[in-house]
Amino acid sequence: MSGSPQLALGFGAPPHHRLAAFVAGDDATAIEAVRAVARGESDAWLYLAGPAGSGKTHLLVGACHEAAATGAQYLPLARLGAGAEEALMAVMPRSLVAVDDIDAIAGQRHAEIALFDAYNRVRDAGGRMLFAARHRPGLLNLALPDLVSRLSACTQLAVMPLGDEDRRRVFGLRAIERGLAIEPEVIEFLFRRHARDLGALLALLDRIDRESLAAQRRITLPFVRRIVGLPARGG
Repeated sequence: MSGSPQLALGFGAPPHHRLAAFVAGDDATAIEAVRAVARGESDAWLYLAGPAGSGKTHLLVGACHEAAATGAQYLPLARLGAGAEEALMAVMPRSLVAVDDIDAIAGQRHAEIALFDAYNRVRDAGGRMLFAARHRPGLLNLALPDLVSRLSACTQLAVMPLGDEDRRRVFGLRAIERGLAIEPEVIEFLFRRHARDLGALLALLDRIDRESLAAQRRITLPFVRRIVGLPARGG
């Protein structure tokens, strides 16, 4: 692929995941490092490790948006499923390649080889890569020792979920961006259902926004309970 720079953000990457909207909580190390790589101010290759809902995907997608002018590609291996190997084989040396959910291919030798080869192609072309998984490379049960070695050579950063106060702030900002008026009891209900997973909470907020708009309904607790498959009262 040659010609003008490209931003490949398919596979359902959230368009609102921008670095400027990322709330770092008590540790801003990861966001600062990712921003520097995305802007070409650092040639470091980063490996982000953290549990679900910690913001890894937000950082990788945001980095790709930031690097769009020079070309970027985002690959969510879990979402790609059986197509992960093919997608990795098709990676072309770009300015920035972000590979999410490496856990998803652990033990799949052919997919691991494809990631190993993609790593080498991008490195040889002078590009940059970002990686993310729930655990550090040595704990992923990867079948290919050389891949573990390559990933372990990256700068490794821990990404932790936000505390309650910061998660509520993110939720509130997203609601304001969408122009949504949400009653306090609805917010409490949503936070009880998604105690730690901010990603799931925000995905549900997106769904509530779409369905309330389609139905021309206010966002009330009975309406939200119906969306999530619960009776309007009780339960």
